[in-house]
Amino acid sequence: MEDLCEGCECEKIEQMIRHALWSSGKKKIIVGLSGGIDSALSAALSAGAIGGENVYGYFLPSEVTPGGDRADVEELCEKFGIPLTIVPIAPILGSFEGIPDYKETKYLRGNLMSRIRMTLLYYYANLNDGLVCGTSNRTEYLIGYCTKHGDEAADIQPLLHLYKTDVRRLAAEKGVPASIIDKKPSAGLYPGQTDEDELGFAYDEIDTALRSLEANGWKPSGKTEEEILAKVQGSAHKRNGPPNLLKF
Repeated sequence: MEDLCEGCECEKIEQMIRHALWSSGKKKIIVGLSGGIDSALSAALSAGAIGGENVYGYFLPSEVTPGGDRADVEELCEKFGIPLTIVPIAPILGSFEGIPDYKETKYLRGNLMSRIRMTLLYYYANLNDGLVCGTSNRTEYLIGYCTKHGDEAADIQPLLHLYKTDVRRLAAEKGVPASIIDKKPSAGLYPGQTDEDELGFAYDEIDTALRSLEANGWKPSGKTEEEILAKVQGSAHKRNGPPNLLKF
């Protein structure tokens, strides 16, 4: 998507959002807002599609959520006219500590937080007759940087065809606050966590490698492309439905 026409692309996405909502018979779009660029753009596009008053934003912080994220979410919602509800997840997360064989690692706790948040979003979607808007982008989808039944779950996915670098351009086009666009991407799963540190590559590097791999039949050229391809192959189970023998 090197020659992405920002205005054209935003309108195409907003048309998709309108069609998805109207064809479902639902009334609202429900979006989890983290203070990051992907959820901010998803919310802004949803507001552009159906009006901010019909988009319900939910900020679901944990005890390790960076302090500035709330202010960024509040600024975003004020700008786009999105009603905001804040629901701390610490009490829910803490209730899991009493289950048999509970063990705490960054990996286990991070996935648990992601799934708790998505459970809350679907609760509020049921409550408000809405659809859950996803926030996954093409880059993270292809390399598997997401949690099954967590942040990858959704009723609509407006960004799934966009590389992370495309998301940045469209976010600027839509007027997402600079404080959100310029911050280091982070899932906020533990103090000091950043996406690029976990992935071992900058998003620009990943996108360049993915574009090259897709253009060349997924045949890697060089060490970086080999490592990115390994991430794509190793996460295929996240993009495929569960194996089954159902026949029609």
